Amino acid sequence: MDWYHLWLYITPPIAGGIIGYYTNDIAIKMLFRPYRAIYIGGRRIPFTPGLIPRNQARLAQNIANAIMDSLLTPEEIQNLARRLLQTERVEAAILWLLRMAIDQIKSEKEQKTAKIIAGILRDLLGESLPKLLKVLARREDFLEAQINQIFDLILLEFQLSEEQSQKLAGWLLKVVLSPDKIRLTIIDFLTDRTIQTIDESFREKSSGTYWVVANLFGLRNTLIRLRTFCLDEKEISNTRIKEWIQNLQMRERLQRFFQSISLQNLPISTVRQLRKSTRESVRQYIQTNGGDLLQGLTDSVNWDRISVLLVNRLSSSEVMSSSLQVVSQELALILEKYLEKDLEIIVSQAIPILSIDQVIIERIKATPPADLETAIEGIVKNELQAIVTLGGILGLVVGSFQTIFLLLNN
Repeated sequence: MDWYHLWLYITPPIAGGIIGYYTNDIAIKMLFRPYRAIYIGGRRIPFTPGLIPRNQARLAQNIANAIMDSLLTPEEIQNLARRLLQTERVEAAILWLLRMAIDQIKSEKEQKTAKIIAGILRDLLGESLPKLLKVLARREDFLEAQINQIFDLILLEFQLSEEQSQKLAGWLLKVVLSPDKIRLTIIDFLTDRTIQTIDESFREKSSGTYWVVANLFGLRNTLIRLRTFCLDEKEISNTRIKEWIQNLQMRERLQRFFQSISLQNLPISTVRQLRKSTRESVRQYIQTNGGDLLQGLTDSVNWDRISVLLVNRLSSSEVMSSSLQVVSQELALILEKYLEKDLEIIVSQAIPILSIDQVIIERIKATPPADLETAIEGIVKNELQAIVTLGGILGLVVGSFQTIFLLLNN
């Protein structure tokens, strides 16, 4: 066999393999390239741009539909949410957020949290609480148990000690019942009208020996002399009154009297009535003046300073730090129960809001064709290369059949 016939038989398989290989390679390249349309004389050249760039919007829609219909179904999203929102993960996330909040408060320079708390306390104690007290004070049983308990434990058991009664008696004799004040009281009491009334009453109501004394001598001159003596002889009057106080042992008598004062010595009916009247008085005072009292206290308190101290104390408190774990556990359990009940509703409401399909479409449409080609080739590079190789093999096989056909003809 000469070289001519040898080349005639070898050329078809080689040419078929080369054509099949490069034809598939060109076809795959034409899926992406050219990236833009090419125009000659105002007319677009066919197959420009490539198939995928020309139909990128439709491709994006199809990919989004495939993902949403087959992969990210509501059931799969619910399962994903359940895995992500396991109690341990939620608890850890809540605990992290709480600790971050505490750290933020500690490092806060302008004390915004303290200002917020100050506003809340000011509004609560200055505005809301007085209005609430006025409404609650209208109820008959308002603070009934609390006032009764205070009355029984404090007022009912209260009794002055020996030292307290001694000081009270001394203060009373020194300030309230001093000799000079007793003298002035006698003078103020013994007016002409009072003296006349006492004298006439003594004359009318006395009998026996007292009637004789009353009608012969009367009390008028005696009382007038007593008043004159108190007016003219101040020092002597005060001295005499002081001697009477000492002779009558007024200090000791008052001390024993104050020591004997106790609500337990009163009849039970009187104590009950006193407790009831105390409760009514407190309720009436709160209803009428409680709001003004709280308002006055609120205006006089520096809430900004109190809130700063409160925030600093809470942020550095060991109890606050140790309770974060418990709070996060309880919140995680509450969230778990809520999700078990309403997770399906939440997911069905979240899917339209998230618009995952639109995100996929917009992302694919915004991706340049070159980047899209690189991404697809990175995913199915081996498969694309296999198609190219398969094209070469098929071309080689077809060429081989042609060579066999030529040999059979010869």
